[in-house]
Amino acid sequence: MFRYKTFNRQKAMVIFVCVLFMMTFLMGRLVYLMVFCSEYYGQKAEDLHERERDIKAARGKIIDATGVVLAANKTVCTISVIHNQISDPEAVIAALTKELGIAEEKVRARVEKVSSIERIKSNVDKETGERIRAYGLSGVKVDEDYKRYYPYDTLASKVLGFTGGDNQGIVGLEVKYDEYMQGTNGKILTLTDARGVEIENAGESRLDPIDGNDLHISLDYNIQMYAEQAAGKALAQKQADSVSIIVMNPSNGELMAMVNVPEFNLNDPFTLNYEPQQAVTEEEKQNLLNNMWRNQCINDTYEPGSTFKIITTTAALEEGVVSLSDQFFCPGYITVEDRRIHCHKRTGHGAEDFVHGIMNSCNPVFIDVGLRVGPKRFYDYFESLGLLKKTGIDLPGEAATIMHSKENIGLVELATMSFGQSFQITPIQLVTTVSSIINGGRRITPHFGVAVKDGDGNTVKEFTYGAQEGIVSTETSEKVRFLLGQVVSEGGGKNAKIAGYEIGGKTATSQTLPRSANKYISSFLGFAPASDPKVMVLVIINNPQGVYYGGTIAAPVAKEIFEDILPYLDIPFDEEAAKENEVR
Repeated sequence: MFRYKTFNRQKAMVIFVCVLFMMTFLMGRLVYLMVFCSEYYGQKAEDLHERERDIKAARGKIIDATGVVLAANKTVCTISVIHNQISDPEAVIAALTKELGIAEEKVRARVEKVSSIERIKSNVDKETGERIRAYGLSGVKVDEDYKRYYPYDTLASKVLGFTGGDNQGIVGLEVKYDEYMQGTNGKILTLTDARGVEIENAGESRLDPIDGNDLHISLDYNIQMYAEQAAGKALAQKQADSVSIIVMNPSNGELMAMVNVPEFNLNDPFTLNYEPQQAVTEEEKQNLLNNMWRNQCINDTYEPGSTFKIITTTAALEEGVVSLSDQFFCPGYITVEDRRIHCHKRTGHGAEDFVHGIMNSCNPVFIDVGLRVGPKRFYDYFESLGLLKKTGIDLPGEAATIMHSKENIGLVELATMSFGQSFQITPIQLVTTVSSIINGGRRITPHFGVAVKDGDGNTVKEFTYGAQEGIVSTETSEKVRFLLGQVVSEGGGKNAKIAGYEIGGKTATSQTLPRSANKYISSFLGFAPASDPKVMVLVIINNPQGVYYGGTIAAPVAKEIFEDILPYLDIPFDEEAAKENEVR
């Protein structure tokens, strides 16, 4: 009996100690939460009684070299519903179905969904938003928002790019400079009770958005328009697949225009700019859209053809293996190893010096000159002139040069490379490399971005671009300018000649792969003034129908552009030279 009572007392003591320990732990925990964590849990409790809605920041504008706004913002509305605040669901469903043009079942599903806030539709025009607000329906929120707006629809579409539903850049300059233009969204915080119903007279706390900065670019609206008009005309007249044009300042790399027709509507970028011949799946449509958005000037490579003879000339002059007075003979072909390679003039040019060789764009002359340079040194010039690396243009998706490996360049490969075949480069690479040759030997970086400024015009950031000095000698640069001036004044590029202006340039006609398809690319690369270049123009016509020679169809397009932009850029007009030309 005694042992039994002792056992019970021990058991009670253990239980008491355990209870005391648990109470002490709970009291300590309560003190810890109330004293040391009071701020944290107070904020959590406040958050449970706040409803948050975003206030979109205005995206920064894109502004051209003359102050023209190329990308701006349009005020739109976002329509949302708050389930716990809706007093008349049927009225809400009827109003939103009518005003937003959405199927009733979709509106009903969102109105009846139990959530803190449900978005019905964004990018609603302001007038519609005002009509919905006028209904005075409880539980319906109309918040002002911004939608990207492009005042000129298709202008420079593949350069500017566009934004998605979240106002973030998707392609082009919009995505490249997104971090500067996007801004920071604000917030509206509304107090609610435990049921999620807004508390009357509690007011709203507001965190204002920070608008994005403006991007100032070198593209000039007027020059872009001139180039697009010329490209559109060529596209229609030659029934070509596409026409691309680049206008650049060869001394500093500033891009004044970049055209890829057909362009697309920036305000409706997910609609194809043509009607497909047959029904397409969603995946097929997306592939077609991706192709429509491609910027052929930087995303695509091609065989440049005879415009590349400028680089062959440069390498030969730098190596000292050719002089302007060197004599050649063209019978209409040249044999390299066991392969006969024809000149574009099958009957041959006969005897000619090097000046006339480039004026005539004679393939045998340039094959001879390329062979003098040799495979290894020719490849070295590809490297030293910058052709084996990307230009660094400030647009996404630049393609790289497609080139033979050094050890695989034999004499036949060298022969075809000498007149611009058997390798591929981008149009922007050609423009950049030739600019760097004719500007005195300074390898420049092509670019659009000039500066970022805030809404008050204060400069936030100025962009600088790398340059490599001395890629060719000033003597070679001067000789190349002279030779290309002769091509336009008296040679194959004469269809780009404008009396009173000194223009240099080179024509090209290259055949696309596979050769059996008989498709061609016609092009002309020109600059003015020839002795002191201020502007360069590249015209590429892809798969023209009928006559396809670059000197016949691409050079006149460049001439039309020069006739518009040279006076616009205040390039001096030589009246005496113009009069002499009339006399001739």
